[in-house]
Amino acid sequence: MTVTFFGHRDTPQTVLPALESLVRELVVKEGADRFYVGSQGAFDAMAKSALTGLKKEHPNVQCAVVLAYLPEKTEESGQHESETVFPEGLESAPRRFAIHRRNCWMVQQADVVVTYVKSSAGGAAQFQAMALRLHKRVINLAETVQP
Repeated sequence: MTVTFFGHRDTPQTVLPALESLVRELVVKEGADRFYVGSQGAFDAMAKSALTGLKKEHPNVQCAVVLAYLPEKTEESGQHESETVFPEGLESAPRRFAIHRRNCWMVQQADVVVTYVKSSAGGAAQFQAMALRLHKRVINLAETVQP
């Protein structure tokens, strides 16, 4: 089972315990074994943190940061501590469309999409709506977690 994440850039840190609990439950009770996360904003950072802790307990779980852009040559190799994925075709995407195309790829790969969406504005809401249109299972932590 593949899980992806979309949430607001300014997601409050109080969401982290619920996110950690949810990813653990998805692995232990539902057999999730592959996780894809982006690299923008607070929610992505929390998802990466939750997955780092999870990998220590369940080393068979695969977790990858999905890049929207190839790293610049001036960046140090090893900047990304976790495994990274760069979807095929993004190398030719104009930079201003790269995040959108990366996120489309992530939704298409997912069986489950974990979100933190409180507002219908913004990219997180857009990709949550796409996941619902594609009949993906969507778990919105904003419906259960109080900031």
